[in-house]
Amino acid sequence: MSVKRRNPRPLTSARLEELALAYVARFATTQAKLRGYLQRKVRERGWEDEGPPPIENLVNRYAELGYVDDEAWARMKAGSLLRRGYGTRRVAEALGHAGIEEDVREDMRPPEAEQRRAALVMARRRRFGPYAVQPIDRPVREKQLAAMLRAGHPLDIARRIVDATDPDEAEEWAESACGDE
Repeated sequence: MSVKRRNPRPLTSARLEELALAYVARFATTQAKLRGYLQRKVRERGWEDEGPPPIENLVNRYAELGYVDDEAWARMKAGSLLRRGYGTRRVAEALGHAGIEEDVREDMRPPEAEQRRAALVMARRRRFGPYAVQPIDRPVREKQLAAMLRAGHPLDIARRIVDATDPDEAEEWAESACGDE
């Protein structure tokens, strides 16, 4: 028995708005992601109404209504990545990939103390520097340093963590930045 595949009907303004509303109700998203989703749906299903699809109008209206808030999404995403141990550069890349504007990405740049804490999270999780199980020789140190850099940490922070000899020393160094801000 063959299953007959039903072709979805082409979209109209009302159906496009239903899709958009369902999307923003289900996902925290950015304007760029909503725009991309709606464009993909129009490409897949076609357009039935007169004139072009009102994608920009929908995106702008939902942003005005607060259904889509790029700044709130960026704050949430940046915090999540930092808590997982990613560095400033990787956070900025992720926000840029999601379509967050440059000025909002710059506002989400974490202070020095948060950058240090994120580097410590990664070091603990990956057992780098003072958290290593075995003594570190030069090739291992270089690999750890390279991994920290790939994760988006600045060289000075990565070097300080990997070169630390004692976990308490690394923790104190990370916390010392709190007083600087």
